[in-house]
Amino acid sequence: DGVTEVLARRGDSLRDKFIEIPCSEDYDSHRRFEGCTPRRCGRGVTDALITQEEAERIRRIAERGLSLGGSDGGASILDLHSGALSLGKHFVNLYRYFGDKIQDIFTEEDFALYRDVRQRVQERIAQAFGIRSASMYLTKPTFFSRINSTEAKTTHDEYWHPHVDKVTYGSFDYTSLLYLSDYTEDFGGGRFIFMDAGSNKTIEPRAGRVSFFTSGSENLHRVEKVHWGTRYAITISFTCNPAHGIGDPVL
Repeated sequence: DGVTEVLARRGDSLRDKFIEIPCSEDYDSHRRFEGCTPRRCGRGVTDALITQEEAERIRRIAERGLSLGGSDGGASILDLHSGALSLGKHFVNLYRYFGDKIQDIFTEEDFALYRDVRQRVQERIAQAFGIRSASMYLTKPTFFSRINSTEAKTTHDEYWHPHVDKVTYGSFDYTSLLYLSDYTEDFGGGRFIFMDAGSNKTIEPRAGRVSFFTSGSENLHRVEKVHWGTRYAITISFTCNPAHGIGDPVL
């Protein structure tokens, strides 16, 4: 694995940590949007944006939604925007599959909290990279993930491969992760790893911690395999291209 540097330990309480790195050329092959497309690239971590109580409330949203399904393998997905939910080796549309019963699972308050958290994350990213929040658009996939040590059954369960979000998804310009459980307390393994030339930089998840970064090859990354317990997080992704924008989920 090479030399590993820990950017954020679970026990740290970081107000704002930001590291600027040179941008890759990935953005040159996409249409540029002035005032939004990254010209300053980097990665940041903050524990001061979302309270632990809010993180627990959001995790309960994920737990209730994922209790309706779940992957046969180790990685389960819940996307409140599209309705995609892992079920066995496949996905179903949560809203079509369960219909009116959804009202028994989620509340308006759940969705209001989700929107509020998304807005705070968006504003923090805009501030860090010197762009206008209004120039950014939520994009897909934005989703909850639940990862445990169950053996992978399909390629969807193989979450640990190194990848670049801009290459994988195209629309991504800024990626963020809100962690909803604690490294070494709720699960083992499962650290987030930036794979830099000659060394790895790791982030140890902690409930309420937000990490964010520009989505190009300057931030090649992977997630360690989870060895025990259950890791919850939500990936919230943003694009500069309004054509790839999605709305907040509504009940």
